Amino acid sequence: MSMRIFSTCAALLLVTACGKPDNAVLAEAEESAAAQAADNGSIKCAINGDSNFTAGCQTERLSGENGVTMIVRHPDGGFRRFKVLTDGRGLEAADGSEKATIEIVEDDKILVSVGSDKYLMTARMKTADTADAANAADEPAPQAGN
Repeated sequence: MSMRIFSTCAALLLVTACGKPDNAVLAEAEESAAAQAADNGSIKCAINGDSNFTAGCQTERLSGENGVTMIVRHPDGGFRRFKVLTDGRGLEAADGSEKATIEIVEDDKILVSVGSDKYLMTARMKTADTADAANAADEPAPQAGN
């Protein structure tokens, strides 16, 4: 009995010692996990110039100091890395000499092309209200005239 009480108290001390969690980070992690769980990380892709899209590619998101990186793994063992952008442009190639091009194909889907590889991905589109709010936040505050 005393061991159970000690374990509970130790757990509470550890949790409170860590400080409060960052709710924004937790919300982003939960959203990312839910999105990956919904589609099991599988996306449609056409690799090496193939014109037929198949659900053979797998995605993985990694968060780091420089933001979020998405890795798309091909059925043949190859992969592409993308930097997830937060400015409304979507993705950019994280390495290599070829640039990624993005085309909106549906309200919630984008076609990402890099070289001879194409990926059909679900995406959250910024609305006009979201873009206006972001632009307003970037504008300097008005100053009083002299």
